[in-house]
Amino acid sequence: MTIYIKPKKKAILADKFQILIKDVADVVAKGDEGEKIGQLKLVTIKHDAEKTKNYAISVTDIIKKITQAYPNAAVNNVGELDTWVHCTFGKAKDKPLFMWLRVCVVSLILMVGAATAIMAFHTDGQIPKVFERYYSMLYGTESKNPPIIAIPYCIGLALGIVVFYNHFMGKKISDDPTPIEVEIEQYNTQVTEAVIEMIEKQEQQNA
Repeated sequence: MTIYIKPKKKAILADKFQILIKDVADVVAKGDEGEKIGQLKLVTIKHDAEKTKNYAISVTDIIKKITQAYPNAAVNNVGELDTWVHCTFGKAKDKPLFMWLRVCVVSLILMVGAATAIMAFHTDGQIPKVFERYYSMLYGTESKNPPIIAIPYCIGLALGIVVFYNHFMGKKISDDPTPIEVEIEQYNTQVTEAVIEMIEKQEQQNA
């Protein structure tokens, strides 16, 4: 029998004291054997005071467990080599009021930070003087902070931010990933790899 497994990069489990193959990998096999293989137990979690636990499940752990139950099976891996399993226990859900309060605080911090960054850039680049120079070139007279140039610039700046981040009023303009989504995905990948390495080092030290 040929078995195909596709381990995940990260798996999040809540209030579970057994890690099964189906929790960390997709399994494809003949008939209903895939579901049976998915029920095989990899790790039993001891219940203690800790509210979170992290485990690193290697693809070799999955293959060993499958070959124990199916000695004559050929197991093919088409996914990740290691999986970070993050287990949480008894974690209370955030209250709606507290959640919205956090959203407002974070939004305020981001807005103030973005405004400060834009103003600092304008100061370093001497944008007001550039506007005055443009006005002098176009109209032949001097003017401090000419609104005929400053207003279109502000509108264009806002439109440029909307286009760059691909979001407006909570909706995406196109299906392309935004720069923030790309950075978050890269960050999550790096965190997952770092956690797996840390867990493996701890296991080697404890062995």
